[in-house]
Amino acid sequence: MRFGLVTPVVTCHPDHRAEWEAEAGPAEIARIAIAADHLGYHHVTCSEHVAIPDPVAAVRGTRYYDPLATFGFLAAQTTRLRFATHVLVLPYHHPLALAKRYGTLDRLSGGRLILGVGVGTLEEEFALLGAEFAGRGAHYEDALRALRAAFGRRTPAYAGTHYRFDGFVVDPCGVQARVPIWLGGRSPRSLRRALRLGDGWDPFRLTFDELAALLGRARGWREWQERPAPFDVVLTPDRLLDPTQAAETHALAELVGRYREVGATIMNLRFAHRSLLHYLEQLEAFARDVVPASGSG
Repeated sequence: MRFGLVTPVVTCHPDHRAEWEAEAGPAEIARIAIAADHLGYHHVTCSEHVAIPDPVAAVRGTRYYDPLATFGFLAAQTTRLRFATHVLVLPYHHPLALAKRYGTLDRLSGGRLILGVGVGTLEEEFALLGAEFAGRGAHYEDALRALRAAFGRRTPAYAGTHYRFDGFVVDPCGVQARVPIWLGGRSPRSLRRALRLGDGWDPFRLTFDELAALLGRARGWREWQERPAPFDVVLTPDRLLDPTQAAETHALAELVGRYREVGATIMNLRFAHRSLLHYLEQLEAFARDVVPASGSG
């Protein structure tokens, strides 16, 4: 079991933001990443939205740091920590452009990129960017295949239903021969897509019981049984954690065990924090107390 962080500050979502994040910025983000790197956490995350429509701002929040710029900033200050886009809205981009931009980040960071991608749901943002909302699922699947064909290749070639390229040089390109691609979503369809086209599934806003039921059914699917390569199940607990509470250590270790039993290979952690110092204390307490107690150390 590996543990990553849903990074504070870079996204301020109404469901789990803390007051101190409102005034925080690059200095605080860097301290979190450096501490996570030192403590052996697997990754930090950054989401993507260009602009949030006013009518949904109260539900979605409005702050979304750009992941490419954010991870470039953090890569220069860390050595082992990986960087997971959580998620890129794939239909907003040409897959070859992503292969170049994020391939450059992969090279600069020494192969520490994870591409989390999703199909997108904000129709107003699609319209703003000139992207097609209707039929985006077919575009998304072809873009996934094209991105896989292009990433890490200096002379990529692909011919699909929506994207075609050949005869171009991409220099620099990513250093990972197979960059991990995690698919976001919360439906059985998103999991089937991940099994067919990705390296992992990173669902959101599902309870433990919903995840257990869906993953239990999925193990009987042909897509799961016929996968030739390892597959990561990246799960986020459906409550905020506070490992600085000594009485919580055993309960959190049990929680980790429950998620492992339903199939999690990686957990995305969100903490109930009240300040930067408190968050840093939680990072240390989880790594020191909870991870060994859960048998994941």
